[in-house]
Amino acid sequence: MNRMDNLGRGGEARLRYLDGDYQILTPGAFVRCAVTGVAIPLDELRYWNVAHQEAYADAATSLARHKALGLV
Repeated sequence: MNRMDNLGRGGEARLRYLDGDYQILTPGAFVRCAVTGVAIPLDELRYWNVAHQEAYADAATSLARHKALGLV
């Protein structure tokens, strides 16, 4: 099964973002980036903000969002 098949089957997950981990509230195959809206497969999710409970597609997007929030 390729990654795109997985995105179509599982739907969007709801997560609670924790420090260094996350808790699955509603099962699914992906979450959406809070900035770009792109689907992020759970096995590729690496960047999020615990205080704002947001996921980010990549490091650059995470940094840009943190700057916009005044966190860096």
